[in-house]
Amino acid sequence: MTKVLELQGITKRFGALTANDDVSLSLAQGEILALLGENGAGKTTLMNILFGHYAADEGTVHVFGQELPPGKPRAAIEAGVGMVHQHFTLSGNLTVLENVMLGSEPLSRLRSARQEARAKLMRIADRFGLPVDPDAKVGKMSVGERQRVEILKALYRDARVLILDEPTAVLARPEAQRLFETLRDMTREGLSLIFISHKLHEVMSASDRVAVLRGGQMVAERETSQTSAAELAELMVGRKVERPVRTDHEIGAPVLVASKVRVGSGAETRLDDVDFTVHAGEILGIVGVSGNGQAALGGLLSGLEHPSGGTLKLGGEDVGALGPRGMITAGAGRVPEDRHSEGAVGELSVWENAVLERLRTPAFSRRGFVRQRACKSYAAELIDRFDIRGASPETRTRLLSGGNMQKLILGRVLSNGPRFVLANQPTRGLDEGAIAAVHAELLAARSEGAAILLISEELEEAVALSDRIQAIVKGRLSQPISADEVDPQRLGLMMAGVWKEDDHAA
Repeated sequence: MTKVLELQGITKRFGALTANDDVSLSLAQGEILALLGENGAGKTTLMNILFGHYAADEGTVHVFGQELPPGKPRAAIEAGVGMVHQHFTLSGNLTVLENVMLGSEPLSRLRSARQEARAKLMRIADRFGLPVDPDAKVGKMSVGERQRVEILKALYRDARVLILDEPTAVLARPEAQRLFETLRDMTREGLSLIFISHKLHEVMSASDRVAVLRGGQMVAERETSQTSAAELAELMVGRKVERPVRTDHEIGAPVLVASKVRVGSGAETRLDDVDFTVHAGEILGIVGVSGNGQAALGGLLSGLEHPSGGTLKLGGEDVGALGPRGMITAGAGRVPEDRHSEGAVGELSVWENAVLERLRTPAFSRRGFVRQRACKSYAAELIDRFDIRGASPETRTRLLSGGNMQKLILGRVLSNGPRFVLANQPTRGLDEGAIAAVHAELLAARSEGAAILLISEELEEAVALSDRIQAIVKGRLSQPISADEVDPQRLGLMMAGVWKEDDHAA
């Protein structure tokens, strides 16, 4: 098959860290290649070198036979390379259409071709099954909706080689399946595709070939038809990986109770007549397609949103009017949906992020002065207990991989012994090893009596971890059902708003 892309001997160092070590990779016309590896294995770095965000210390990149100049994204775009980034590169104060058009028109043009652009965007959105409102402000969109805009932005530029870094991390499985079906159709017309994913079922169903990175080196390449998810997981991590299993145990008294809670009003209502109860030692799973009120629910339970109706009680006390600090003081902990913008401050060190929510407590400050030695000692304990790799207390948090940043956030929450934990998409974008570690910590917190509300778009995760499950549709919640009684068909119907007569109406 005709090679459209070739990376030869790519090496990239960041100080003492070698992110890519003599990596070579090729892509054929019409091929879908999955790039697999643990968080921090060097996958995103390699793709950023291909797209021109980074310049390799050694090695070359050829696209359609032409060598690309290092460190120049414009040259990659002009050569027909498009990239969908894992972390958003959108302007929140602009509309969807403005974000998609940004940088696609020459400055010499006197009048922007907005109508033509709108028509093209809507054709692509319809074809890919990624519905968007072109006039919506991106800053008001959910994470899942923003990811759709990122994908559309890349497809709008008619790329012939498309790089997708965790493209379905925030998409529900039906949406992901539709996306890959469309991309598969496009490969038959000559599009070539590389996608980074930690979802092994996705890799097995969508790719032609798999390349595995570990520790910055290429350790294996396999034809997808000649491998298995189990083999890929072992190649990726370097050992056999097994996810922990939820076991039955006694559920305690109610800890968090929401009664007829509403967030917003009128046309701006985002949660409507919501009821749920989370007990001590229980995980309550909330499932649904992105954009159905998960963001408002997460904001409510973090103290960032206040109910416009109904009551929210934690430990019998009304906490609806408390802000984030008040919720933490009341015994709540949160693992937010977006770890980069909401969970940690990238420019701060690991130790600073570790104590960020408890800095004013006597353990970490005294008479207005920060007790740095105590803070750094605490951070070192978190690093050791939660296996935060590649980190020291002084490490800049932005240098951590996604999985290790998530472990830091989880450790900060769970080490404080919270009564209630909000786990909002806790394994989004994580590899198999990191997923198993996060699941183990959540189940351990459950065993110790914490009440946990899990918001997840991964149905297998929700079923595996939850004691009970509720579906969220258009800001409303179904009645809870036991996770032991759920089946894929019923769960799918619940997520579509088809509930039984004794449940809330969709």
